[in-house]
Amino acid sequence: MTAPLPALTPDRVAGLELTAGKAWPMGATVDEDGVNFAVFSAHATRIEVCLFSTDGRSELTRITLPERDGDIWHGHVAGIGPGTQYGLRAHGRYEPERGHRFNPNKLLIDPYARRIEGRLKWSRTLMGYHIGSPMGDLSFSTRDSAFAMPKSVVVGRDDFDWQGDRPPNHLGSEMLIYEAHVKGLTAMHPGVDPSRRGTYRGLASPAIIDHLKSLGVTAIELLPVHTFVDDRFLVERGLRNYWGYQSIGFFAPEPRYLETGDIREFKEMVRTLHQADIEVILDVVFNHSAEGDGFGPTLSFRGLDNASYYRLAPDKRHYINDTGTGNVLNITHPAVLRLVMDSLRYWVEEFHVDGYRFDLAAALTRGPSGFDSGFLDAIRQDPVLARAKLIAEPWDIGPGGYRLGHFPHPFREWNDRYRDDLRAFWRGDGHMLPGLAKAVLGSPEIFDRGGRSATASINLITSHDGFTLADVVSYNEKHNAANGEGNRDGHQANFSHNLGHEGPTTDPVIITARGKRQRAMLATLLFSQGIPMLLGGDEIGNSQRGNNNAYAQDNETGWVDWKNTDDKLLDFVRRLSQLRARFKVLSQRNFLHSRIRDRDGLPDLEWWHPDGRAPTDADWHDHVHAMGVIVRASAETIRDSGEPEVFVVYNSGPAREVHLPDGEWKLMLDSANPEAPEKSVGRSYTAAQQSVLLFAHPAPSTRKSKES
Repeated sequence: MTAPLPALTPDRVAGLELTAGKAWPMGATVDEDGVNFAVFSAHATRIEVCLFSTDGRSELTRITLPERDGDIWHGHVAGIGPGTQYGLRAHGRYEPERGHRFNPNKLLIDPYARRIEGRLKWSRTLMGYHIGSPMGDLSFSTRDSAFAMPKSVVVGRDDFDWQGDRPPNHLGSEMLIYEAHVKGLTAMHPGVDPSRRGTYRGLASPAIIDHLKSLGVTAIELLPVHTFVDDRFLVERGLRNYWGYQSIGFFAPEPRYLETGDIREFKEMVRTLHQADIEVILDVVFNHSAEGDGFGPTLSFRGLDNASYYRLAPDKRHYINDTGTGNVLNITHPAVLRLVMDSLRYWVEEFHVDGYRFDLAAALTRGPSGFDSGFLDAIRQDPVLARAKLIAEPWDIGPGGYRLGHFPHPFREWNDRYRDDLRAFWRGDGHMLPGLAKAVLGSPEIFDRGGRSATASINLITSHDGFTLADVVSYNEKHNAANGEGNRDGHQANFSHNLGHEGPTTDPVIITARGKRQRAMLATLLFSQGIPMLLGGDEIGNSQRGNNNAYAQDNETGWVDWKNTDDKLLDFVRRLSQLRARFKVLSQRNFLHSRIRDRDGLPDLEWWHPDGRAPTDADWHDHVHAMGVIVRASAETIRDSGEPEVFVVYNSGPAREVHLPDGEWKLMLDSANPEAPEKSVGRSYTAAQQSVLLFAHPAPSTRKSKES
């Protein structure tokens, strides 16, 4: 890393040399003589770079960028280097009714800042308007906000030793995603050094990696790690923005997860996870920023060029709010699209991340006249992002915003329909067999088009947003009072059931029933086509005490409770993962449509009624709560690898006898009796209430050759 220069002082600042510099690259770029600054603004009349003392408290000088190349303002300052703290000020019209909110009294974060230091201090000075004025946001604040603002920090060229790091690059059919929070996963783990709990280094500790490896995890998907802010209303309640969905710096790792403040700690984490063959996927929030609506703070984009960075209503004063957060970034603007693309490439090239989950991705595809593919096309043609895994949360709250199945290859999508249908089936809701059947096949009715594979579906039964698995079987209602919103926040439709008592209980009957349902749901998840995603902590029975929206719970409610680990459940999940890896027909690239295979004349999929026959149309729509399915290698598979076929039975209803298909089947798993050994079975087997059964049979080609 480039060595820092002596600390800035008033005497040193007076002798700094300013030249024209270059319009590219964006942000603050170190060279042998100093730092080049390049800032976008189409409507500003002047851009200033403000240099601060080492502690960020004293503004030492303001330097007007001397050149404008198109909409890029730039200048080179000799004599400064890495570690320099700075901010921006933008001059221009303050006319909210025309979309412009320039106010040079407000210090701004550089959108391209590679490091951000200091915490936001909520103050009236952060507002571009005068709070209390009868003119509202049309008024103009003259109070300086610098003391309350985090500072951008110049980052030099890095000599980090990647030790020959290579991305694992797992195939979709091999993947098992584990969604986790950097702090929440590690804050209470007894095997993580106390000084590193809640940090990137803690996440890369041997205890965490050993746990992930034991589960067969191939990728960890991290909740937002871009620098974010704590909302004012949360701070006033004594809470914090735990999840991190209020980004303000798309290039800077969130500093609260750094042990020493050195952003190379993030690289250490990625390198260590890669050495363990685990990919790193980032949950990124490009749909909105932390600035909120017109009554929110002026922190960066609003002050630099509000009319360019945000999608505004026709009256220009108000903001389109398809995200529910007060604003939507205007990804259709070339400079904003470039910002997002530069960020995506930066994290792949500089930090070696393996992919992204795009929060509220539907908002990223909206244009002036509906949905368009500009953002998606930009990503799909980018050579740096060609190997990155791309996952969409395929909705927002705007008109027509539910876009499940509308994202093109190579995007994969969070499948909430899978989640809801599986929860409803295992809750015992009627007429859910068709929903179950579609779900376990990777939802082909949604994704099987445009050359997409079965791995387009990211299957989940839980995620950070909603109940944990333990709470799905323990609560009928959400219990979010701790969030301070009168229990009005969070999902209403949870498809949950407490099985007889709301919350924790000592009743052994209820405890047993809850365990059976959790195991049945987890087995369904791991035995479904598509890519399974586990919520971190579900494998050990973690509860959030009924809070289904723990976004503000940076405490024991939101953190994973390792102290009360359900060891038997953990062993069960490990076994599920091993079985999924062992029987590869459970995780295929091709969709299964009961096509006849040329090599043996057998279909790649057969549904099987527990009575021992093919189901009729009526069976799918009566009150039967059990069904079996024979799964073989797809008809499109080029070669027969001798892969065994499997027979899976799903029974959400009462115990019943299941008549097995012809042949000699071996029981591999009974979720209701997880300690049962693998064993050969006869012509029938009893499926307990709330159970998943997995049987294996020699591959058809192998079986035929033996019979002949």
